[in-house]
Formats: sequence, C-alpha cells, structure tokens
Amino acid sequence: MAKLICSKCMEVFFRHQQQCAGCGRTCYDFTNDDAFLRDEAARVAENRTAAGLDGLVGGLSHIIINVEPDHLKTAVAEVLAFTGLSFVTAFEDDNGVTCVLAAEGSADVLVRCRKGATPFGSVASYPRAKHLPNTRLETFVFEVTDLDAYVSIQKSRGVQFLTDRIVTAERYAFIQTIPSTFTGLSTGFIQWRDQGKDHASTDSVRLPWTFEKPDRAHLREIKELDHAATRLEARDRDPAIIEFMNLTNYDFDFSVYVKSFNSITNVARLTDHNFAMVFTSGIHSFVDEASAGPTEKFVHNYGRRVHHLAFRTENIEATYEALKADGMEFLVELVGSESEGLKQTFSKPSPHTLLVSEYIHRYGDFDGFFTKSNVTRLTAATDDQ
Repeated sequence: MAKLICSKCMEVFFRHQQQCAGCGRTCYDFTNDDAFLRDEAARVAENRTAAGLDGLVGGLSHIIINVEPDHLKTAVAEVLAFTGLSFVTAFEDDNGVTCVLAAEGSADVLVRCRKGATPFGSVASYPRAKHLPNTRLETFVFEVTDLDAYVSIQKSRGVQFLTDRIVTAERYAFIQTIPSTFTGLSTGFIQWRDQGKDHASTDSVRLPWTFEKPDRAHLREIKELDHAATRLEARDRDPAIIEFMNLTNYDFDFSVYVKSFNSITNVARLTDHNFAMVFTSGIHSFVDEASAGPTEKFVHNYGRRVHHLAFRTENIEATYEALKADGMEFLVELVGSESEGLKQTFSKPSPHTLLVSEYIHRYGDFDGFFTKSNVTRLTAATDDQ
C-alpha cells in the first residue's frame, strides 16, 4: 500500500486517503527513496531561508541522557571508563540531579535522573526496555545566536515547546521542543552568555560528588562525540529528517540502503566538521519479529530511540584491545580497514543507559562519512541485541 504524507503536519498514513485527518491538507504518495526526500529537503531549506532562520542554529552544545535514580552514579562511572569524557560537576535543582561530563572539542554529556513526571512518556510497553522505563537519551541541545528571534519565528511556524517562555539563567537562555512523534526526542536550543559555559543555574545546589577518571592511555585516544544514530519506524524516516531540518540548520546529506537487512542509514550534517545526526529506519514496515531486519526489530523491542553514540577514535586497534581488557564487551570486532579509509566497532548496550558506544577512526584524507560495507556489517551485528 502506498504511503501518504501530509504536506503541512507531516503525518504519515498507511491508507488510501487524499486529505490529512488532522489538518485537512492534501496528502501525496511517497516511498522510502531519496528522490522524494531530496525534493522535500530542498523545499525545507528554501522555507528556512525565507523565514529568517539561516545562521541562527549552530552545532551541538550537549546531550541529555536520563537514567533511573539508582543507576545514575554507575552510569557516570561507566562513561568515564569507556570514553574520553571527564567529570566536571554535579548539581541538583527542582527538575532533578545532573552530572556534567566534558572533553575538549566535544559536545558535553549530561547524565541525569528526573524528579517528578516525565514529558517523554514511558517505554514500559517495549519488552527489552521495560525494566528501565525512564531511561533514554532525551534531548539534543544546539547553540543559537539569537534565541528570542529563533523562538518567535518557530512559534509562528507552529513549533511547540515544553515551556511557554524561554528559561533564563545566569549564564544561558534555553528552550526545548516537545518530544517528537517520529523520534521520541526533544530538540533543545541554548544561547550562552558572555560569562562562560555552566549548565547549573543560580537555583542549583552543587553536589560534593567526585568520580575518578581512570588513568588509561587509550582513553586519551577517544576524542569528541562524532555522531548519534536514532532508530525509528520505516514510515517515520522522511518526516523525522524533515522535522529535524525545520528545527535546525542541518541538511540531509546522504543515505545508505542495506536491502538485505531492510535498513536505511540517513545522515544529516551542518558542515563536514560538525557533529552529525544519523537516522536509521526500515525500508519497509515491521511485519513480525521473525522476518524483521535488525533496525525494525530494535524499534519493536526498545521503541524509537537513540541506538548509539559514536566517538572519534585515534589508534583504534590498540584502543579496541585495551577497552576489551578493561571489560567492555562488543557486538562486533573492528570492521573496515585503513585502505578503505575507515574502521568502526559497536559495544554491547550499556545496562545503565541502554546506549551502544561506537568507536570510529577515519584515516588520512578519507572524504566520506561511512562506507556501505561497514554500515552493512554494523547493522548485521545488532541483530541479536
């Protein structure tokens, strides 16, 4: 059956229908192919320019990972043991307890546990995530140059935020969208003030917590956050990317189709040197677990969510062996080669965050982002996750 997408609200239908039930706009047929998406991406880029959004949103400032309260300290220790990130501070406020991790040249990672109800809903209905119902990477926060202007423009375009007003603190102004129907993620926007970067506000209470960063040479070979990959349903591939483009100055770059595993890996980029957003979906929709490929099976078992965080890594062969010696378990050995320009691997998912860690090394003058052979082998490795 043909898929239909509303030209206004991006709602996708699996029925023969000419008008969106939500807003009445005309719907049109499409399939998961790049021709449709590239046409839509060009339209979004033109609309962003016309709206005055060009240049307002920059690169990634930080990500927010929510975990269960009894997993918070263990999750932080795990990140410190297996990445180049170091502990900066911990603080408590009315919203929860937050630990800030940072590395030179990288977006920060905030690991937190929330107080009170979550706007993200529970994943308790998903069989492999129900034991950690509040655990997920929730928000990607991007830097903006003029948050007042950005919010004014986006509200006029129908974007909904979690708060009516911009949240202001001594060192920043901040706002985030309601969770996406397509990805389950919120997109945040922060404007840092001249005083410097500090995630705590004047209402926060600093916690006297310390975490020891293991003194391991190989951890110094693990660099900045390179990309993150969100897995979503096949029907949501196009609207998820279009939605993300509408919210940021990122553009759809390319897709890698792995037909043997019913999977598409799609990359959106701001520039060749910035953090990249990756969206992975099925080509066709989930039918049953027995016939599903790894991507659709993951969504069926865990819900739509971020699957992995990728860290740029130097000297990846020695780093991989050292991580194994330190107790990290992997879904796959190193894939790729120096002659191909790229080597990667996936860890097993964390028992505290449910996130897979990817380690990636691009050699020399490699001018691509992925190779199809690597994507295929990495996708296959997640089949039994």
